[in-house]
Amino acid sequence: MLDGNVEKSSYPVTYHVTPVKGLLNDPNGLVVFKGEYHVFYQWNPTGTTHENKVWGHVVSDDMVHWQRLPAALVPSEDYDKDGIYSGSAVVHEETMYVFYTGNVIEKDGTRKSYQCLALSEDGRHFVKQGPIFPHPAGYSRHVRDPKVWFDDEQSKWYLLLGAQTDDGKGTALLYSSRTLRDWQLLGEFFSEEELKKLSQRGFMWECPDFFYIGEAAFFLYSPQGIEEEGDCYQNIYQSVYLKVESLAAGAVIADSLMYELDWGFEFYAPQTFLTTDGRRMLYGWMGVMPPAKEQAVPTVKEGWLHHLSIPRQLDTRDGLLIQQPAAELKQLRAAHKQVDLSDSWRYCPSISTVELVFCFDSEAEDMTVRLQGETAITYSRDSRQLSLSRRDWLAQRTEYRNTTLDRPLTELRVFLDGSSLELFANHGESVASARFFEDGELEIVYEGCNKGNAVIHELKL
Repeated sequence: MLDGNVEKSSYPVTYHVTPVKGLLNDPNGLVVFKGEYHVFYQWNPTGTTHENKVWGHVVSDDMVHWQRLPAALVPSEDYDKDGIYSGSAVVHEETMYVFYTGNVIEKDGTRKSYQCLALSEDGRHFVKQGPIFPHPAGYSRHVRDPKVWFDDEQSKWYLLLGAQTDDGKGTALLYSSRTLRDWQLLGEFFSEEELKKLSQRGFMWECPDFFYIGEAAFFLYSPQGIEEEGDCYQNIYQSVYLKVESLAAGAVIADSLMYELDWGFEFYAPQTFLTTDGRRMLYGWMGVMPPAKEQAVPTVKEGWLHHLSIPRQLDTRDGLLIQQPAAELKQLRAAHKQVDLSDSWRYCPSISTVELVFCFDSEAEDMTVRLQGETAITYSRDSRQLSLSRRDWLAQRTEYRNTTLDRPLTELRVFLDGSSLELFANHGESVASARFFEDGELEIVYEGCNKGNAVIHELKL
């Protein structure tokens, strides 16, 4: 969003949700209310550190053109005086119910968390109702990020919480309610026996989410303390999903795999919601980084940091989640150029907001797409390895993320927005995100010999 500090930035981001100033992190409260898309987000309006959190707020008719509103929730009560942490929103009887975690730091340094409710009848003004249930016994103060949904079959509301047990293990708690005000703790979402199926558990689970697409059930979460496994789980914290077979009789993990939602450099804390036409949409935070690297991001000196991902539509293919850019983003397309892939070429767009669409007549041969400086996408046919590289702005060296595709590469879409990149391979089967801060103008260089073509769309709001 080209306003505030971002408008004057050397690394402007145009069609993603950004903070007007300060630091943005988790998407919160994604909901459609009275004909508008509401996106809230964690926001420190006073600086680029993880302090002083409030809920930033933007609204849109189409998930493309956004209107910035005043902060929706700010610390004001004893139960949220040190920060308004992540949560969700639902609509019931023409009222928006907003659930969030209140952060409290006592004078002696003791930390507490409270799960809280606020109500809005117009989507602009929010009236706090206070905590909705006591802190559960057996869990550290790291209990947060309430995600609420209505289950039609059970005719009741459910609430998921990310949590940490007193002995330092990540988990999720499940509550139910008929009223959205009186909640009953049902226990942990997964039993200890089910959790043994996973190769790793981690010390904390954040931002849990549960939903169905058709008959398929999925549990999303952002575990902390997960170690690398080959090319997987390379970042400081991860965002993964589990396939779930049952909820009514206790959640059953369908297999032992933790599927990464995004194998790139920066993606965390995703949250989903339903559109009025029944699409399951997702936003994530493009910014999770080690602290030293985060504070070395060039935009820190400009007084702003991070942005959300583009809206992604979730669907299933062969039992797994796929993510594709929201169809609404096509309205950004302005001038375009079609180029053949049979020989190498170079293209310098007039702007830095671009969508690249590669369509191969058959499976792709070896190729590289260079974008700016050391930022590049590379594909190897023999190994089916797709790689993303960039310049590490702290260590001053090239760094990589890699994945092995389940099937040969036949299609690739890349969204560029100034210093932001999101790629979608094979119609959303494989997805990666990254920030990049390189010198010079955007210059797209294709190296390869393939059958097919690419379309370069310049994107304008």
